[in-house]
Amino acid sequence: GCKIIDIGGESTRPGSKGIDKYTEWKRIKNLIKKIKNYKFLLSLDSRKTFIMRKAIKYKLNIVNDVSGFSYDNQTIKFLKDTNLPLVINHSKGDPETMQKKPSYKNVLLEIYDFFVKKILLLRNSGIKHNNIILDPGIGFGKNLKHNITILKDISVFHSLGFPLLLGISRKRFIKDLSGMNDSKERIGGTISASLWSMMAGVQLLRVHDVNEV
Repeated sequence: GCKIIDIGGESTRPGSKGIDKYTEWKRIKNLIKKIKNYKFLLSLDSRKTFIMRKAIKYKLNIVNDVSGFSYDNQTIKFLKDTNLPLVINHSKGDPETMQKKPSYKNVLLEIYDFFVKKILLLRNSGIKHNNIILDPGIGFGKNLKHNITILKDISVFHSLGFPLLLGISRKRFIKDLSGMNDSKERIGGTISASLWSMMAGVQLLRVHDVNEV
């Protein structure tokens, strides 16, 4: 039932350490080769242009770089040359450090300004298409209060004029809210957050449990 498969070989869970590009490609290459004839779109979850260049030989429809294109200085040129749709993902710090006491003066305004600057950077770099997706990065350098504030006022980002993507599936904020009633799959919290997001006009949801959602 999904329209897009998001594949990544490098973990972006809080506290995870980065890996080299050869290990990352080794983890995903057989899967990417296998799915090249499927009808769904392939979103590549990677910070490395090396991985993107490898994947495009088989199947690559969307680039989803959790670093917001700040990790690899060749990525924006690759996106310009290929004209591929892309996800601008907001995170504070890298996966290894992002959950160590994240702080904001105003989380909504800071993410909004981040998107404005990144969109301007892409435009000035020659990316003129409108196949840009915005992901405020639930759980990426945010505590419970930050995540709930983003979800509560997610519609503010619609004014930027691009589709919104949210990755809320099984996230830590569900555990923080559920307390002792937290479950392994966090399916209840995932579905309720998904329904809220859809009612707020979010166009794309990144989930694990496709059938249930």
